Amino acid sequence: MAAATVPANTSVILLDIEGTTTPITFVKDILFPYIRENLEEYLSDHWEEDECKQDVHLLKKQAEEDQRQNRACPVHTVDQTVHTDEEKAIREVVESVLWQMAADRKTTALKQLQGHMWRAAYHSGKIKGEVYQDVVPAIRGWRQRGMKVFIYSSGSVEAQKLLFGYSVEGDLLDLFDGHFDTNVGAKVESKSYERIAERIGCAPEEIMFLTDVTRG
Repeated sequence: MAAATVPANTSVILLDIEGTTTPITFVKDILFPYIRENLEEYLSDHWEEDECKQDVHLLKKQAEEDQRQNRACPVHTVDQTVHTDEEKAIREVVESVLWQMAADRKTTALKQLQGHMWRAAYHSGKIKGEVYQDVVPAIRGWRQRGMKVFIYSSGSVEAQKLLFGYSVEGDLLDLFDGHFDTNVGAKVESKSYERIAERIGCAPEEIMFLTDVTRG
């Protein structure tokens, strides 16, 4: 994470993850391949569990919205009931998820399922979150200066907490005052930062957002 000059009126540091606290290669070479390689097995193992059913329901709603907007996407018509051909339904979910990942989409439905899969991997020790070596000292320095530190990333809040809770540096969650994801809006939308400021209880101009995203 490159050194940053913090404006005098800053009371909150808002950190992105990919390319900011964590190497992009961690997401590209570790997290995403894990999903692609284990997706079908994970769905088969957890298909009848309530959490998995909720994940599939969200994916179905997202697919329906895509169809309404005439996006070129796989037709995803999963009806997760006792009458559904389970193998066929799972294949449809796999197809939908892989299509979204190939398109680099950031939908909440996709991120939620990924977060649940990564949780299992972190808990089992198959994955450990990577952070740049200067991240922890930088955050501690900001906190010592009285600033609050939050995460705002397109990855789900749960995925964020797993990355920092099971990191190569140990459990880092105590360094953060809170987490935000796409439920408050996209990173390229100004309204998202207004919502974050409102939830934190500060003025938007008191927030400094550190990210590798350059488009406005």
